[in-house]
Parts: sequence; structure tokens; C-alpha cells
Amino acid sequence: MRISRRQTLQAAVLAAFGGALSACGSSSTASGVTTAVEKSGWLMPEETHPHQLTFMAWPTELIWKSDIAGVRDDIAGIARAIADFEPVVLLANPQDVKAARRACGSQVEVVPMPVDDLWMRDSGPTFVLGGKNIAGVDFNFNGWGGKQVHSRDKDVAREILAMEHVTRIKAPIVAEGGSIEVDGVGTLMATESSLINDNRNPGKTRADIERGLRETLGATTFIWVKGVKGKDITDYHIDALARFSEPGVVVISTPPEDAPQDVWTAAYDQARKVMKTAVDARGKRLELVELPEPVDIGRRGEGFLATYVNYYVVNDGVVLPRFGDKRADKDAAAIIRELYPGREVVQVPVDTLGEGGGGIHCSTQQMPKRD
Repeated sequence: MRISRRQTLQAAVLAAFGGALSACGSSSTASGVTTAVEKSGWLMPEETHPHQLTFMAWPTELIWKSDIAGVRDDIAGIARAIADFEPVVLLANPQDVKAARRACGSQVEVVPMPVDDLWMRDSGPTFVLGGKNIAGVDFNFNGWGGKQVHSRDKDVAREILAMEHVTRIKAPIVAEGGSIEVDGVGTLMATESSLINDNRNPGKTRADIERGLRETLGATTFIWVKGVKGKDITDYHIDALARFSEPGVVVISTPPEDAPQDVWTAAYDQARKVMKTAVDARGKRLELVELPEPVDIGRRGEGFLATYVNYYVVNDGVVLPRFGDKRADKDAAAIIRELYPGREVVQVPVDTLGEGGGGIHCSTQQMPKRD
């Protein structure tokens, strides 16, 4: 996610709560691929693995202020679209439950639970499977390195797992669900800027981070790209840049040829270079599929997240952003249909959500079915 109006609003919220930004650290490690022999008993499945349900959260006025009506429309639309394919459990502060139920309809289950914000991919648990067992990894959410108040969201993962009676695994590192992307067979992609960062993991090396991800998610091969540090609230999550559509196939968000040369295009160029030579956990080269970003989207804020790769795979479907660039929207849907044959592609608007620097994937978290 890139810098957004929401981040400006959050500065005032932090001041009101007596919070302070944590300093961003630096990493001298080189981007590339690391392969480990060890493997834990747990494995994070690919997003195409059948889901038991999807978790979401209802936006709060505390964070969204004057944008609250628009972002609630976006979240309700996403929840209704997902509910056509699988159950949705949406968390809402007790005072917001009635409004959330009205907006989302009877297909969506609204559960009262204290939340600060809607980014369930990051505050919620990351589920892993082991044989017939399931567990949830609590990555110790800290507001993306102290950039946002998270007195409620820091407990969301724990509370969900308690509610679902699922084993909680407390991770030895700080991370977010959007900062990792897996293929389900041991390969993990991530940005160094997000994870190897003193605002989350002070003093920890890349080897330390890999050890934590190996122990909790069962990853054995790590593909690191540089990312962008300190320019957006997440320090550039991988799910805004690249995703596995299946083992060996990576779909990467591609800027237009005439895009200005800035930190974002440089990050794309570096990531593409790494992925073109990377091998996955099976020892195979990756196939890269470009997913062009929209261009004709009208007047948007500087931090608007205009990337189609922040889609969400559901049972028998894919929920994909619609940005209003008719040609780009149509082309993106066609590419996704080809990548996910047999799944229905549903496009939904994310006008206000995008202004907040996030998208559909950022606002959802799947709970996989047990094997």
C-alpha cells in the first residue's frame, strides 16, 4: 500500500492516544532466494485451498473520519460478493453491529468484537494446517511498526482463535498477513522493507525472520525483494505487488510503460529481476504473468492503491477490484479468468478503500478447511 490520506488522519489519532511513530530501521541484506532444509509440522496452504469461511472487519470513524460512509459501502460490497461463494464473519464494535448488519445483509454474519480498523489480513490470524489439524499464527500485530493506534487490533488474532476454538501459535517475530505470500508447497515471497525492519523486528536479521516464518508457516524457500521502506504505512506489502496463482506461477502488478521513474517503479523493476531468476521450493523457475495497472481512473489521491493483484480468491471464485478504467478492468478480469480457470470472477468497486491505501485482499482473511 502506498501513502494515503488515511495515514494523515492517523497522525491525529496517534496524538490523541499519546502514541508515537517507531523509527524505521535499515537492512543491508541483499534481495534474493534462500532455501532451508528444516520444515515445521505446520504449513500455510495456498489461497486456492478450500475455505471454511472468510473473516472481515467493519471500519470505524476513529480512523476513517469523513470517509467512513464510502469505505463502509466498499466493505459491505466486498462482504456481499464473498458471501455468494462462502460464509463471511465480519467483526464490528458493539455499537456498530446493527449498521453493519443492515449494510451487509443476512448472508453475512456480524459478530460483536472490539476493532480499530478493517485490515483483517494484517490484524487477524494467519491459518496453517497440519494433517487434520488447524492452527492460527498470531504475528503480534503492532500497527505496522507503530504507525497507527492498535489497542484493539493487537488482540484480534487471539480473540478470533479463542472464538473458533483453534490452537494459537504465537510467532517469534512481528509480521502481517499482507507481508507474506505463499504457494502452499513451501515457497514464500516477501519484501525486506516490511519484515526486516526495526519498527517490527529490531535487531533481527533476515536469517532470524526466515527462522520464524519457517517455524510458523512451514516455508522452506524464501524469495526476498527489496520493497520500499518508510513511504507507506505497511512499508510495502508483497500482496500489493505479486501473488502466486499456483505453484510456479507469479502474477505481478505492472506499471504502464510511461510511468514516472520513482521508488515504486524501481521496486517493481528490482522485484521482477529477482523473480525472473528465482526458483521455488521444487527447484523450478517461476513463470511471471504481468497484470497491468489501471490508468484512466480519474482524480485519485496520491496514495490510491491502483493494483489488481490485491484480489481475493474464494471458493469457486475470485473477487477482483474495479477501478473504472473500462479497458483495464476488462483486461484484468480476462487475465484472472485464465489464471484461475473454472472460477467466477466478480469485480467490485473499491473507491474509498483504495484511497486508504488498501484493497480487497488487505481487508480479508481466509480460514482454510482442514484436510
